[in-house]
This record gives sequence, C-alpha cells and structure tokens, in this order.
Amino acid sequence: MQPSSEETAVHRAMALLAQHRLVTTLQMQQLLSPGSTRQFTSGVLNTLREAQLVSYAELPVGRTRAWFLTLRGVRATSSWPELRGRRVPALGNPTEASLRAAHTLTVVRSHLAFLHDARRRGDEYGALDWVPEIGHRLPDTGGEDKLIADAVMHYTAIEPDRLQYRAFVEVDRGTMSSERLAAKLISYARFHDYTPQPVGRRGTVADQAAMLAWQRFYPRFPRILFILTGAPEDSLRRRIDDLRAMTAAHPLVSQLAGHVQLGAAVLEELEQHGPTGPVWTPLAGDADGRSWMEL
Repeated sequence: MQPSSEETAVHRAMALLAQHRLVTTLQMQQLLSPGSTRQFTSGVLNTLREAQLVSYAELPVGRTRAWFLTLRGVRATSSWPELRGRRVPALGNPTEASLRAAHTLTVVRSHLAFLHDARRRGDEYGALDWVPEIGHRLPDTGGEDKLIADAVMHYTAIEPDRLQYRAFVEVDRGTMSSERLAAKLISYARFHDYTPQPVGRRGTVADQAAMLAWQRFYPRFPRILFILTGAPEDSLRRRIDDLRAMTAAHPLVSQLAGHVQLGAAVLEELEQHGPTGPVWTPLAGDADGRSWMEL
C-alpha cells in the first residue's frame, strides 16, 4: 500500500525541520511543496503538533509561527536515512527558538533563493541539499579551533553541462563588525591548508604528504559565498569592499583566492534576480557582477 500524499508530506516536513532547525509556515510551504496551499501545509504541521512531534514560537512580526522539532520529534528522526551523519539538535522550547529565529530564518531565506532558482532552471538541488552549521577543526595556532559554516550547499547544474558545485555559505545580518566578518576568510584559509598530524608525532616527510583535512570531506574545496542583509545598501557595499580588502591584504587569504572561488552578494538581490544573475561580487580580481557559478 502506497503512503498518502499527506503521510509523505508529514515525513518530509519532519525531515526539513530536523535539517533546518526552525522554519516558518510560509517557508515550509515553499520547501515542502510550492504548488500546495498554505492550508495544506498548516494541516501537516498541526498534525505533527497534535502528535507532540513539533512545536512553534510565535514571532512578534505579523504573528508569524516558526516551527521546530520537540525532543520527541528529534528522537523520531535521529535514525532516518536522509539525515544520516547529521546532528539533529533540539531547540527545547519556544523561548529558545525565538532567540535563534532571526539568524536561522535568514539562513533558510538564503537557501530558498537558490532553491527557487534551481527549480526554474531544472537543476538538481533539493530542500535537503543545504546543510546548516557544518563544523570542521582548525589547526591549533592559539586562535579559533573550529570553523563553523552557516551552511554547506550541494548543487548540480544540468545545462549547458552537468557540473557539481559545493559551497560554504556565510550569512551576515549586519550583527557583527565588518572586520570580524572579513576575518572569517582567515579561518577558511587556515582550514584550506590544514593537514592534521598524528598525536604525539613530529612532522615528517610522510606526514607532510598526508591528506589535507578538507579532502576527507570534499572532492574539491568548496567555493565560499557571503550573503549579506540587514543594513542599508551602501553599508552592505562597504562590507563587501572590506571582504575584498581582506582578500587582497592578507597573505593566507590571497593564497586561498588563487585556488578557491570567493564571492559576496546582497540577499535581497538574490531574491529579486536569482543567484545565477549577475549579483555576486568576486572577492579577488575585478569587481564586476556575475553568477555564483562564474566566480
């Protein structure tokens, strides 16, 4: 017996909440089934709420509901094949969800910009191909010991050639200083060059030829995309200029730019023109706008 469309939607909605942590009703509709009605999506979420698998925080703007898995929902999804190898955190309660809402929902907005564009183009990119909060160890240099990307994106373009893309995504709402935002490029540069050494051993020729840390996870180092929002346009442009200045001035980042595509864009422009529009500013070389695939 085949599952009904509602049963399938219930399963997918739980998987999406497990992956993306916190999603509004409208975002869930766009992720789950953009051709369905809002009433259908609300019905799916309310079915899960009655089963005590999900809950929601009511946000002050427009009385928007932001949905998340309860602890029971987290336990139910922890062994699902589509979530294998991914940590499914529990937000705990509506208050904690509300405190995380601004950043988490903006990250989902960024994902939706790519998802809408991929559907229009016919590319292979689904609602679970954007994985939030991916962490990697950094070398012990007395600074940060971990790099946590806001998301890692897995995208396959179909035309004109079939090409696979991966990207680290950093979403900035203007809540940190421009200098601190640009310093994230240094962390990525450190990760790019990091070769873990066996505990208790000095570096040898064999160790130097060992696999770089990122090669354990990616066939090619992902491009790095900064998505900016939450400030006037001139302020966002200055932040992009600061990212370009860091790329030009810091030797590690300049070296990274020789191997990895780096770009920045304004979220509202992504939503208006699509990520494959000429809305991305390269962080190295000329500053002419281009598609994220052409960085």
